[in-house]
Amino acid sequence: MPKLPPKAKSAEVKAMFQIWQQNNPNPTTELAYTNSYQLLIAVVMSAQTTDVAVNKATQAFFPKIQTPQAMLKWGEENLRQAIRTIGLFRTKAKNVIALSHLLITQHQGQIPNTREELEKLPGVGRKTANVVLNTLYGHPAIAVDTHVFRLAHRLGLSRGKTPQAVESDLLKIIPKKYLQNAHHWLILHGRYICTARTPKCPQCPVYNLCHSPDRLQE
Repeated sequence: MPKLPPKAKSAEVKAMFQIWQQNNPNPTTELAYTNSYQLLIAVVMSAQTTDVAVNKATQAFFPKIQTPQAMLKWGEENLRQAIRTIGLFRTKAKNVIALSHLLITQHQGQIPNTREELEKLPGVGRKTANVVLNTLYGHPAIAVDTHVFRLAHRLGLSRGKTPQAVESDLLKIIPKKYLQNAHHWLILHGRYICTARTPKCPQCPVYNLCHSPDRLQE
């Protein structure tokens, strides 16, 4: 297991998120969507796939497919062909059709606003549920993807060995005022600055608060 930095002090954690808030007061997902149903579909499709790839695939059919009813009418074969450029497209197409059916039969076509109900939908795990709860309903939920998992360890925010353990640590250590936007800041920082192989330390706004062994020396 790679060497981990010391646990970040509460003052350091507060300073990190204060900087991210100042630099980006209103962060949000980079997935493209126009309504709650499309957001759910996009998040389901984003598993093990980049947001860029998902947006490229969905831009061809989202203008005409905006409801679960429209998706069922369009059908699994058409969806499968439309998203064949993204990973696990066959499974994702099957799940989208199945969850669309459940949204109609069990939720009057609406997106559930509880984790329990969301996770009953095909293709919806804890991370997807957290994105939906946070983005659609304003819950202070944290979706732990690969970026968040990596940053939590690099910045001394968590030593959890599973995404759920990291999520639990982050909910405890991040000041309440920053929880609403926390996972967006972490994802964006991990995607564009604190990248996996070659962190862009000279561009990092929280460089002086980082004690990671991966940190480039000035």
